[in-house]
Amino acid sequence: MEDLFNDFREAQTLESGSLLSSTLIPAPTKEKPGRPRSFFDSSNHHRVRADIHSRVARPLLSGRKLPKDEVKAWVDVYVAFWTALGELNAVENAASYGSEYPAGWAKVYDAWKQMSLALIRGYSGKGGFSAWTVPCLYTAGKYARIFAMRADEQAAREKGDVTYSSGFQDDLVEDIGQNKNLEDAARLINQIFGLCVSDRSPIEESRKWGLYNTTNLLFKTYFKLNSISLSKNILRALKVSTGDMPPLESFPKSHIVTFNYYVGVIHFLEEDYITAENHLTSAWQLCLTTATKNRELILTYLIPCHLLTTHTLPSAKLLAPFPRLQRLFGPLSSCIRRGDLAGFDAAMAAGEDEFVKRRIYLTLERGRDIALRNLLRKVFLVGGFEERKEGQETPVRRTRIPVAEFSAAVKLSSRALPGEQMEDDEVECLLANMIYKNLMKGYISRERGIVVLSGKGIAFPETGV
Repeated sequence: MEDLFNDFREAQTLESGSLLSSTLIPAPTKEKPGRPRSFFDSSNHHRVRADIHSRVARPLLSGRKLPKDEVKAWVDVYVAFWTALGELNAVENAASYGSEYPAGWAKVYDAWKQMSLALIRGYSGKGGFSAWTVPCLYTAGKYARIFAMRADEQAAREKGDVTYSSGFQDDLVEDIGQNKNLEDAARLINQIFGLCVSDRSPIEESRKWGLYNTTNLLFKTYFKLNSISLSKNILRALKVSTGDMPPLESFPKSHIVTFNYYVGVIHFLEEDYITAENHLTSAWQLCLTTATKNRELILTYLIPCHLLTTHTLPSAKLLAPFPRLQRLFGPLSSCIRRGDLAGFDAAMAAGEDEFVKRRIYLTLERGRDIALRNLLRKVFLVGGFEERKEGQETPVRRTRIPVAEFSAAVKLSSRALPGEQMEDDEVECLLANMIYKNLMKGYISRERGIVVLSGKGIAFPETGV
């Protein structure tokens, strides 16, 4: 207990939010691997309040004492923290014997929630906690989410339900069971968000510095609950508060990267790909090169955005550090470049499960238009040049292409079985659709059975031909 409250007094003296929040971490850390367990073992239910009060009320390193109201508030927080550690120890002790403490994680979450509520109450009134202590709210919200998920997972195991997915499917869910604890955690984190967003203190002393970190916690929770639409309410609340908030660039990079990632995904799911691309690009540029998992998550949505907005594909060099993305996007990109329609369909089928989980399947499916454009462009290039007229120095590409040539290319690329191949009328529809989408410039002459393409290097926009 002495070790923890030595850090408490040092943090209060130096006004170090990160050091103070480290005293509320319920898990072993690299620096203090045994502290949670030793803190709990140093007292009991009968004397824990008196033990904690005597240490919180001691003079700080500067000789100053905390006001009585603040001492009482911190005592409430640390008593609740001690109680939560007791529930956590019970779960871990059961696990060490190869058994599971029934509803153990639910009890851990409930105890941690009481600690978080005590912390929130500490910010109310004139003698409330100072804004520099806001990192404690991050810790409270972070572990509330973790304990709530474990409680729901344990409840699901006991009932035989299926809840969260795992692995690369980090923030989206497959099947939703009863996630009452995580839903309750979302409401708790929303209280923390309200505590930060409603602060009217001068910006130098404002809890608004905790907004983006809390917002990111809410995004993660809503995504896990498959309640992504609730994230828009948070964005609206932030927009209203921007007048008296520091610019986004003033916040820690880790907050900015996570915020831009989630906002980018939200716009992606709304099919606002240009806005999504802007946010995801910002996240990619600021993300540490060593944060491989985070960069992989960003690219999962940024690659489909680029495919639709600029028709660009990821290079082998870009995908090299990410084997999973290489497996998913590598074959797809190769087929689009080659104009291989059958290969594109096969690559989509191979990655379908992962694409659907990440909600990028329908977006990637639009990449078939790009593959088709590249195929039609090859037909145009293979067509060569018009015969030179007298006095003509610069060769002119043939711009009148028989529909039959495009039809043959589509049939070959589709590799369909006899009887399943596209009719010429269907190919005409494809060509008309490509012209409508501005992937080709020209018109179809049905009487002559030809496609008349534009010359001067704009037959296939953005490709140079």
